[in-house]
Amino acid sequence: MRLVLFDLDNTLLSGDSDYEWGQFLVDHGVLDRESYEAQNRSYYEQYVAGTLDIHEYLGFALRPLAAHAPEDLQRWHGEFMRLRIAPMITSSARALVARHLAAGELCAIITATNSFVTAPIARLFGVKHLLATEPEVHAGRFTGRVAGTPCFREGKLARLAEWLSALGHRLHDFEESTFYSDSHNDLPLLERVTRPVAVDPDETLAAEAARRGWPVMSLRR
Repeated sequence: MRLVLFDLDNTLLSGDSDYEWGQFLVDHGVLDRESYEAQNRSYYEQYVAGTLDIHEYLGFALRPLAAHAPEDLQRWHGEFMRLRIAPMITSSARALVARHLAAGELCAIITATNSFVTAPIARLFGVKHLLATEPEVHAGRFTGRVAGTPCFREGKLARLAEWLSALGHRLHDFEESTFYSDSHNDLPLLERVTRPVAVDPDETLAAEAARRGWPVMSLRR
């Protein structure tokens, strides 16, 4: 039995869906450019640098979900998928996922980006299981708060353990476990699987992969 995990942003996607969702809302006049855009960029730079306070960031990123009606959010997200997400999916990324699914392996996308943004993307890849940061919902609307553990850094390990436990498994039950990721923020999980794969890695992860002899690949072609 084999487990295959895919990071999403800058791994399966040639871009960051969380960042692009905010920019999409700015470009469509939903969010104020002057007050939102600079802060969105700043948080993305903190993520890249490995200094992001995930709870502070989520207080910022989930606010637009709470401020708007679900039907408006869904309408905007459909356009977002067409204009921003579809161009970020390469044939190589589709082929990689399809190969693992066809082999009958247990596949999941595991991402820090919230499930409202990412669930339609997982469906587009044909991946049934999504582990993402969960935005809290009350009376049919988002509250702007997080439900449970954010799926970020060590939080990915906690969320993975919860999901596997619900399926009656533990990570070490698997003959082989693979995790594809681009980011040094994912080192806690990369270190736990039997087959870590660096995909178009950032500078820190590229150096770590070279030091440890981990395979490196690109999905940009």
